[in-house]
Amino acid sequence: MTVSITSSTSSSLIKKTLWLAPLSAAMLMLAGCNNSSAPVETTETDAATDEPLNIKIATESSYKPFSYTDANGKLIGYEIELVDALCEQMKAKCEVISQDWDGLIPGLNAQKFDAAIAGMSITPERKEVVEFSDPYFHTGIILIGKKGDDVSVDALKGQPIASQRSTVASQYLQQKHADADIKLYDTQDNAYLDLTSGRVRAMMSDKVTGIDWLKTEAGKDYEVKGQEISTSDDAMGIAFRKGDPLVAKFNKALAELKDNGTYDQITGSYFGTSSTAAAQKAVATSDVKEVVVVDKGNVDANAVIAKEEQAEAATN
Repeated sequence: MTVSITSSTSSSLIKKTLWLAPLSAAMLMLAGCNNSSAPVETTETDAATDEPLNIKIATESSYKPFSYTDANGKLIGYEIELVDALCEQMKAKCEVISQDWDGLIPGLNAQKFDAAIAGMSITPERKEVVEFSDPYFHTGIILIGKKGDDVSVDALKGQPIASQRSTVASQYLQQKHADADIKLYDTQDNAYLDLTSGRVRAMMSDKVTGIDWLKTEAGKDYEVKGQEISTSDDAMGIAFRKGDPLVAKFNKALAELKDNGTYDQITGSYFGTSSTAAAQKAVATSDVKEVVVVDKGNVDANAVIAKEEQAEAATN
């Protein structure tokens, strides 16, 4: 059957085609713009292609033994090993970078990286701007001063006391000892330097990092003053942007590491002879609200460690 097209019909079709062509092009351009601006569903894409997640994680590299650099500038420490294990458990490709402490939360929310792990305590103030993973560590704070000096937590008024800025230790000083001459530092190392140079009389710090420093040559003439102080903000977590699905992934991986023994192995290699592990067990299995491991009075680091070993042995 032959179909004939008149010249008027042909002309009409040509006009319609010419009119539709730019409209189709415009629709294609609009669709392209919409696709480029739409949020990328990373987890679904990765799941569909079996490609691992690519995650950038920031840390603060002067917080020994949690995260610090070795002689070659390589990031090492408890949190670095824990992150490596978490990423392996998730089959994710992770890059860990060093970031100034004050820039961790701003950088996270500016999407410069995807997560931050740096001995960061889970506080109500921080929870307003970021979301935390389940806790991976618990600790307290201590006052460190020179051996033989009678400085104490009960008598800090007017005394120059050092602490790292924006930490639970510094917040405790500002809230409980506002009448002290509080000196805040960008890093823990700079606070130690002013302590050993005599520019401050004592230092308030995280227990684990403080006792680790007391075992160094620089800290040999210093000791813990009084008791360990336990606060409601002594749980550490990994920080993420609010609503990030990575939180659930990291929580799942952390629970799996605890179940398969990897978490205990890593934590034990750093803190197995300290009461930190015993404290975590106690808090996890009872209604214990506070664990104090240092007797009243001034004690040196070796005495603290010996007492902690006894406490750990008693729980096993």
